[in-house]
Amino acid sequence: MTGSWEARYAAEFFGTLILVLLGNGAVANAFLKNTTGNDDPGLANGGWLLVASGYGLGVMLPAMMFGSISDNHLNPAITIGQAVIGIFPWAHVAPYLIWQFLGAIAGQCLILALYWPHYRQTTDNEAVLGTFATSDHANSQLNGFVTEMVGTAVLIFGAMGLYRGMFFHQNIDIANIGVGLLIAAMVISLGGPTGPALNSARDLGPRLVHALFPVPNKGSSHWEYSWVPVVAPIVGAVIGIWIYKIFFGL
Repeated sequence: MTGSWEARYAAEFFGTLILVLLGNGAVANAFLKNTTGNDDPGLANGGWLLVASGYGLGVMLPAMMFGSISDNHLNPAITIGQAVIGIFPWAHVAPYLIWQFLGAIAGQCLILALYWPHYRQTTDNEAVLGTFATSDHANSQLNGFVTEMVGTAVLIFGAMGLYRGMFFHQNIDIANIGVGLLIAAMVISLGGPTGPALNSARDLGPRLVHALFPVPNKGSSHWEYSWVPVVAPIVGAVIGIWIYKIFFGL
């Protein structure tokens, strides 16, 4: 990282904003009624590949923009996981998390403004919530926790390998592309049970917007489930980064 801490905080804010804007924006295009990506609420037309592409690009592009400034965490799980392993200072964990959450909230507010007419036309409450936050489709918090924990562990393990792997030391942008593809693959392969979140800020920030703003046709924000995509990714990140360290070092 080369930026001042103020620049790093700004990079985390704008990077997370872009992640949510492109990722949840793709969900809105796929779920909401009468968008160009979908004629009806659900997964028809634009479908899950549209969503996976949005999140993959939503991670890859900020990595190329801000990776050299803030290390492009964009995710409290990554920040906390790196602090636990000793490669990120604990003194800056709280500011990183605050700016990540603020970026996620700002990104979701932009989605709400841009898709406002389509929220008004979409009467499916679950489809509306799906453009903000995740849920467990098996109605099992345990299944949701395991899915988010394992998914984030795989994500962090893979990201560590891509950024620290011998083939990418001289070309970080190839690693950034790899991480974007990894995110897209995770959404395609592990997105069935929960969404997935894999990121505490990406879920909790938009869920707050859903709860506090007068979103048309919204139902419950499902706060009884909200702890899962906050806690499970953090646990998974710590597991993933420790496994990488044990086998390959840092």
